[in-house]
Amino acid sequence: MKILITGGAGFIGSHVVRRFVTKYPDYQIYNLDKLTYAGNLENLKDVDKLPNYHFVLGDITDDTFIKQLFEKEQFDGVIHLAAESHVDRSITHPNEFVMTNVVGTVNLLNAAKSIWKDHPERKRFYHVSTDEVYGTLGETGFFTEETAYDPHSPYSASKASSDHFVRAYHDTYGVPVIISNCSNNYGPFQFPEKLIPLFINNIRHNKPLPVYGKGVNVRDWLFVEDHAAAIDLIYHQGPDGETYNIGGHNEWKNIDLIKVLCKVTDKKLGRPEGTSEKLITYVTDRAGHDLRYAIDSSKLQKELGWKPSLQFEEGIEKTVDWYLNNQGWLDNVTSGNYQKYYEEMYGNR
Repeated sequence: MKILITGGAGFIGSHVVRRFVTKYPDYQIYNLDKLTYAGNLENLKDVDKLPNYHFVLGDITDDTFIKQLFEKEQFDGVIHLAAESHVDRSITHPNEFVMTNVVGTVNLLNAAKSIWKDHPERKRFYHVSTDEVYGTLGETGFFTEETAYDPHSPYSASKASSDHFVRAYHDTYGVPVIISNCSNNYGPFQFPEKLIPLFINNIRHNKPLPVYGKGVNVRDWLFVEDHAAAIDLIYHQGPDGETYNIGGHNEWKNIDLIKVLCKVTDKKLGRPEGTSEKLITYVTDRAGHDLRYAIDSSKLQKELGWKPSLQFEEGIEKTVDWYLNNQGWLDNVTSGNYQKYYEEMYGNR
């Protein structure tokens, strides 16, 4: 079986690639990545010499390239993770999100439709999406697979649009698709524009910890390896045309999560407890900032038997340990262009 994993050099993608390459040695795994700021081949150094791993440098927005790649390799499956994913970037550069998340997805769908049109059996187009397409929740309730879409940022709007195109290609053309919508991921190899690695790195360097508004926004946190396990399960066992929500059953207000990070990281660094909380700095809230996300993943648990393997306390310990023990990786990805971006986003608030 030949499987194309898009965005496989990124955070979630690298964990999915590693899992499939090592767990399924009879599969040929093709990692397609443009290697933008968040794509890093160092994330896969432990598997890049294995005979069933293949890296392809390319851009999903290049329609001709995608068509030629599919015609050449005749993929049996696609796990589509390549996406622009940072809400702050979507507010300043929305067109980039439209191109990658919408146009790129349609290019992949067209290529899959073309090569699978005569033999759709045992084929699968798996589209990985986000809970942000559902909008925001009040203090109670959960997103289910039946929740109406209500995106509030250019990022979530672009992902909602791509979700709709995936379903449309299933209903109109019979492309065998499946979709999952996940909550916030955390764990090793996450690019430090996202909250948890950003704050671990800032604590390490005694830099300010920029908290939007009053820090009361609530997110459901999912350990990335649990997400990769869910993707594996859904890819192999989920029925065509289905949607599954993947959540960590792990809600935290941003400010409470940050205080946990401060406590754990201070302890790991041998600093007195409370040292890093002094670095917390409140900045102007983000435009269209959703109050709360929370996923009901009971469908996935009941139908396919998945559940998170880690309690948050264990997962955050493992995560902090990884970033502190891989300072060279962090230093490398936070140099150059990222520093300029960081100053633009947070430096003047």
